[in-house]
Amino acid sequence: MPRLGSGLGYRAELAEDIDLHADRIDWLEVISEHFLFAREARERLRELARRFPVVPHGVELSIGSDREPDAAYLEALASLVEDVDAPWFSDHLCFTRTDEVALGLLAPLPRTRQVARRLAGRADWVRRTVGRPFLLENITYYVDLATPLTEAQFIAEVLEHCDCGLLLDVANLDINARNHGFDPLDFLDTLPLERVVQVHLAGAGEEEEMTLDTHSEAVPARVWDLLEEVVARTPVQAALIERDANFPDDFTELLDEVGRARTVLASRPAELIGGA
Repeated sequence: MPRLGSGLGYRAELAEDIDLHADRIDWLEVISEHFLFAREARERLRELARRFPVVPHGVELSIGSDREPDAAYLEALASLVEDVDAPWFSDHLCFTRTDEVALGLLAPLPRTRQVARRLAGRADWVRRTVGRPFLLENITYYVDLATPLTEAQFIAEVLEHCDCGLLLDVANLDINARNHGFDPLDFLDTLPLERVVQVHLAGAGEEEEMTLDTHSEAVPARVWDLLEEVVARTPVQAALIERDANFPDDFTELLDEVGRARTVLASRPAELIGGA
């Protein structure tokens, strides 16, 4: 996997500032569904891909649904990945729809070994169909049902049985740890961290009894600490700042976060740099 460095999630609200400050952003991640079937948006994306490495990140693959992903969707995704010459593509370890209902959210899966192995086979099939490396991302969840495996054990079981990488969202890890009362370092101990290719960083919304995955605030100190912990343990090829709401008036706030993530990636121990 190529080392992309530190990037920013592309959003229409940030487009002008991204153009003006391209020299301070190493790469861009785009939401796949925004470009799959939109001709004008696709041309804009090709322009971006001539200036930045671009990685498509999906929210509607629904790899955990009972039925296989839609063939037309995968065909369009493969075309998108080819258009931007993406080094990899990614989506979430979850489901977003049933046969009849679009849920409108990233829903957690039953954490059993049987489900994990079924998903692993499907993930490999998606990877082969699209023709590029495929990363799976951990999600946030607000209700945690009793299951045989912890979240970290479930992710490890999936990765044990497929040739895919991990997009480790350290903000999601922090949110889940706080909401469900587990130690995020124990979570990292359980994961096959050598499979981490990319990380996500974001700020959360704070409610009275729950932390929410809003991508609406600056990256908090807890998440930076977790990033440093991950980088100290394993090579990470790319870090990304996600911001989807409450965009700062001063774009340098986001550029500073991109720069801070770049600095953390560069701080990895020498023996890990050699193994990247």
